[in-house]
Amino acid sequence: MLDLIRKKKESVIIKAVFVIIVLSFIGTIFLVWGKGEEGLGRSGGYAAKVDRTTISLEDYKNAYQNLAETYRQLFGEAFTPEMEKQLNLRQQTIDRLIDTTLILKAAKSQGVSVSKEEISNAISSMPAFQQDGSFDFALYQQMLKANRITPKDFEGSKKRELLLDKTRKAVMDKVVITDEDALKQFHKEKDRLELNYVTYSAPELVSEVKLTDADLQDYLTKNAEKFKTPEKIALSWLLLEHSSQVGNQQISNDELDTFYRKNLDRYMDKDNAALPFEQVKERVKQDAQRQKASRALYEKAADTLFQNIKTGDLALVAGKLGAKTQDTALFTANTPPASFINEPGLIKKAFELKQGELGGPIETQRGIYIFKIKEKRPAELQQLSQIRSSLEQQVRTAKAADLAKQKAVEAQKKIASDTTGLKLQQTPLFSYDPKGDLPGIGNSKALMEKVLDLTTSAPALTEPMLLGNRWYAIRIKQRVAAPQSEFESQKTEIKQRLLPAKQEEVLRNWLKELRSKSKIVINPAFTTVNE
Repeated sequence: MLDLIRKKKESVIIKAVFVIIVLSFIGTIFLVWGKGEEGLGRSGGYAAKVDRTTISLEDYKNAYQNLAETYRQLFGEAFTPEMEKQLNLRQQTIDRLIDTTLILKAAKSQGVSVSKEEISNAISSMPAFQQDGSFDFALYQQMLKANRITPKDFEGSKKRELLLDKTRKAVMDKVVITDEDALKQFHKEKDRLELNYVTYSAPELVSEVKLTDADLQDYLTKNAEKFKTPEKIALSWLLLEHSSQVGNQQISNDELDTFYRKNLDRYMDKDNAALPFEQVKERVKQDAQRQKASRALYEKAADTLFQNIKTGDLALVAGKLGAKTQDTALFTANTPPASFINEPGLIKKAFELKQGELGGPIETQRGIYIFKIKEKRPAELQQLSQIRSSLEQQVRTAKAADLAKQKAVEAQKKIASDTTGLKLQQTPLFSYDPKGDLPGIGNSKALMEKVLDLTTSAPALTEPMLLGNRWYAIRIKQRVAAPQSEFESQKTEIKQRLLPAKQEEVLRNWLKELRSKSKIVINPAFTTVNE
């Protein structure tokens, strides 16, 4: 996609793609607010309700598709279903729709408005609508028409985008970084600290742990799932290979044409342009024959299995299909036999059935499987005598970890007021590191922030911190303040640097407050839309 864009960056079609990427960000605004507050989303259920405004499932689905398409354009093939889940696009979508609703309500109540001139200036300044650095009205109309967007709708959505920006800006413009804020940041970045600390880790305390049979049995009972033998099954099975039917399939010219058009993405050149039908006719015929053969074979397998499933007789089914059965030994879901190594769908289905049941048909790249659960052994909790050695090791490690935390908690309480009896270590003098590197201790941005907040009046952490497998109880030994004379020359720069983050924080808190004052109902089922 990116190569295609680079090669054809001057074409109207590609420019339209860029516009749609931009529009997808504001498209959700149009979807939510294009119908008026009272009448919004009356068909198809709802995704959320914000006071008297309803966000319909249709609006939610459209907004979700816009957001997903934006990520798809940005990441290309890297935008996988796994990434989609990691980004939590469904929650992102509903949150954006709710926040948009709340902000536009606030704009109305606060009298924020957008003039026609502001809308015109915003649209004319968009690079996608410019030729040689100037707004091209013909190009603007052409691109909207190509994407089935009317100027009225687009300008309405742009107005709402500007209303959002203005309202957010009004909140953010009230933020001020005081001299006190800047001074605190100055000392955070420029002061030097030396720490005293006590540290404990589980491996160092394993020898102090004493175990009884009661301890082992208690751990075994509480963690039964970890110590069960896995469920096992043995199968009888048959495989119908796709290739056995391909040569028998007759494909008409109409079927070839239909298959070609429906599967055009299979027949593209290196520039993502469709290859002419005549040029790929033989490939299309072979692909269509394979698909037709696969469908016919599956239907035959399904019909035969359905007619004989109550008998539980796999040999009978195999005979009617002209196939041979094979058997497996007992195996677990994680250790399938070599024949099923790349057949996770088959394994999953097999473990869902009961002993004696027939299963399938299941189609994979290899062919179509039908199978019978020959034997099924449930998971069983192992006896203490069978796993004593490995169990002791796990329990000892777990108890050592608990002991390390317990000692660190006690040490942190003591170190706040008294250091006697503690085996103290100390860091060299160090200053703020944005990566969180603490000399002698390790890397932790959270701990770096906490120790830099310590003062002579509050010299110790309120609770110990865990880094990796090691606990730390900490207090300041000394804090060397940066010269106050340096602050004045750096104050303005510090304020400018702090302002954006503070504005974002204030905006988040403002939105949180808007949410707290509104009645928001989210349909629990909305995340299943489009699955």
